[in-house]
Order: sequence, then C-alpha cells, then structure tokens
Amino acid sequence: MPRSGIFVVLEGISGSGKSTLAAHLAERLGCRSFHTVPAPVSDLQPYIHAHARTLPQLAFYLAGALHAADLAREALQHGHAIADRYINSVVANHAAIHGLDNATVIDTIAPFADYLAPPDLTVYLHTDLRTLTERMLGKRDQTAADRDLIADRALLRRLQDRYDQVAAHDPTAYHLHTDGRSPEQLADHLAAMVHAMASVQMPLARS
Repeated sequence: MPRSGIFVVLEGISGSGKSTLAAHLAERLGCRSFHTVPAPVSDLQPYIHAHARTLPQLAFYLAGALHAADLAREALQHGHAIADRYINSVVANHAAIHGLDNATVIDTIAPFADYLAPPDLTVYLHTDLRTLTERMLGKRDQTAADRDLIADRALLRRLQDRYDQVAAHDPTAYHLHTDGRSPEQLADHLAAMVHAMASVQMPLARS
C-alpha cells in the first residue's frame, strides 16, 4: 500500500521505556501507536507463557507481529505509525528465553517474513542493566517474563546479547541511549528525526 508516513519501531528490553516513549512520540507526531502483541490478544500472554511449549509460544508471538503489521499498514495510509516492539523483539526474546540462537528463530518464521510491513526506522533503546532491573521491580503491570528477568541475571544478559545481534544485521537500526535523558527529551529527538526522514521519503513516495 502507498504510505503517507514513516513506520517507527521501538525495541528494547522490558523496562527500557518503550511504552512511555511510544506514547510521547505518538503525541508529538499526531499518529497511532500500538504494541506487539496488540490488545486484546495480549491478554493471553500469561497463559501462553505459563502453559505453551516452545513452538506454540513462537507461533503466538508471530501472530501478534503479523497483526501489528496490518495495524501499521492501516495507520500508514493516513500518517506515521509507532510500534512498541515488533518482529525483532519476537526473535530476541524467544531466542534468549529458550536458549536458541537468533538464526534458528529467524529461519522458523521466514515463510511469513514477506507479510510483515517493513519499518523505516527501528530504534534500539539502551539502558543500564541495573536501571532496567529497578524499573522492572517498580512496574505496576509486572509480568511473569519481567519476574524471570529480575531473578535471572544470566537471562537478562543473554537477552541483551540477542538484541545486540539482531540490531547488528538491521539496516534500519538506530541506537538510542536513554540514561540521563527524560522520555520527553527522547521523544523530541526522535520526532525531529522522523520529520527529517518524511521530508525526504514522502515526496518520493508521492511522485
């Protein structure tokens, strides 16, 4: 479909500030933001996390990313779109939790890759691991996955490693360090980037 805006994805470990930043950025850009896995499908995550085995878990999160791709395509017809997590979160989290390498997960979901709306900008949020832990401890909506990361430092480091690996092969990657910067400052920075990208890409798309 023709695009009228920029598709921005925010990626990072739980507690890195994705959801807060997505809300601020969507407000500045006057556009829609959504989470992968989108609500209300996300309400099933606790059950999937507790009861589903490795492949059904991956299928669930892949379905969430495919649905998010539809939401992105719909939003991009009218303006920008902001995704709080996307397919690279599926890859990194599944690989880290189940002790797999990223390539194994990527190969498994490869038949569905063409369905995914490609991002124009994927922002990888980097936050000190101690700060991440403090934020996860303070979350009101703390999940079982958050508790696993809090209890298992090796898993937390493994997840950061999987994110670093997927970012290294992502041509849309932009690394953003959040320490010492407010969500408002980060949103201002990214909004300026999106406006600059749109000024170049959108005239080309309309021509």
